[in-house]
Amino acid sequence: MSASETAKTLAFSAAQAAADKKAFAINLRDVTSKIALTDVFVIVSASNERQVHAVVDAVEERLIKEHDTRPLRREGRGGEQWVLLDYNEIVVHVFHQEARDYYGLDGLWKDCPEIEFVDQTDIERARRAEAGQDVEDER
Repeated sequence: MSASETAKTLAFSAAQAAADKKAFAINLRDVTSKIALTDVFVIVSASNERQVHAVVDAVEERLIKEHDTRPLRREGRGGEQWVLLDYNEIVVHVFHQEARDYYGLDGLWKDCPEIEFVDQTDIERARRAEAGQDVEDER
């Protein structure tokens, strides 16, 4: 069994929202073979606590706007080191880089298949560069 198309669509939207706020090390994992409660983990890093907050807000806003869905649960709002958004089909983990290194979540799920994510902003920037248009950093 693998992640549902709905879960993948939500995961890609969440990942793009995070990328738009300059999150990095974006990792999508199909965890269906290990966990019955969710299909995809979206794991992203932010360089500071303010950025963690911005990424979390962007993910929530994007999923409400594009998919009319809100998290069932939200954990870790306090210190902004690690915020978890549980959407049932997907779970979004937004880490401050130091917390991500400490908890090693990527290593725990390394046996689960990775779902490739391509930042659409990078694709658009490359397309414009090929067309000879001025490329501005829209992030």
